[in-house]
Amino acid sequence: MVQSIVLTGPTAVGKSSLAIDVAKKLGLEIINADSVCFYREFNIGSAKPTPKEMAEVPHHLIDIANPDETYHAGSFLKDIRAKLIDIHARGKRAIIVGGSGFYLKALRFGLWEAPETSPELRTTFESRTLADLFEELEKLDPVHAQKIGPMDRYRVIRALEIIKLSGKKPSDLQAEMNTEPNPEFPLWVVDRDPEELATRMRGRIDAMLRAGWVDETIAIRKKFPNSKTLGAVGYAQILNDLDGIIPAGRKVKPGLEGLTEEILLSHRQLSKSQRTWFKSMKPNESFYLDGARAALIEKLMSFYQ
Repeated sequence: MVQSIVLTGPTAVGKSSLAIDVAKKLGLEIINADSVCFYREFNIGSAKPTPKEMAEVPHHLIDIANPDETYHAGSFLKDIRAKLIDIHARGKRAIIVGGSGFYLKALRFGLWEAPETSPELRTTFESRTLADLFEELEKLDPVHAQKIGPMDRYRVIRALEIIKLSGKKPSDLQAEMNTEPNPEFPLWVVDRDPEELATRMRGRIDAMLRAGWVDETIAIRKKFPNSKTLGAVGYAQILNDLDGIIPAGRKVKPGLEGLTEEILLSHRQLSKSQRTWFKSMKPNESFYLDGARAALIEKLMSFYQ
């Protein structure tokens, strides 16, 4: 059995740069497991690797779907298997990098049997606010609602769809799954002190906004107005700002300052829900990156060597 480390952690923790450093030293190839990076055109807000980084290290499963498509976890499992077969056949090794807990959990534990999507039911859900949908999910399946968090519109809708169509709660379906992770994919989780991570988030958000994140969002919505990925963290807050939508129960400062604060809040909420996902996936290793980056790189190199 050839093992491939799954390197994950909350958004903005620094997992991608860590993986690139190790990959360059050992000749590894990187397989993406960040859901927004699957989609073309979502470049700035997804923090995709730069053209220079992709020239230095082969990257896979980036820009593989159009913004108006839905890339499912089942497709991810099929595609990642094909990539691993190819990489190993060439005598190379892979490291899987990303923070999308649902896809990583599917990789480690498999997928449950769920009903096909219903266009009619989905249209009904799409007409409602995310806050309203999440409140309903909290009532019907509080365990699964906590795992998803209040920011992931697509997964909240999918969970409600499963409940309505099958009469089963996603948390119950999850309980029927494998309880032990696939040893082929050891999970290494990296994190930082929450306040240090928040500082990194703000710096990255500022840089993304300067790089044209708002213009990117406008362009995507113009070409793909029904793209579900526009509901991703950051993009959703930019659209709210453009449309003058103020979240209920909050006062938002005007201008760029208010937008930045809203995106930062959404990132902090995302990191909290990500940590919940990672804990549920039985990590093999957990690290804090504060001052220990060099030691972690050495440990990663030792694993692959």
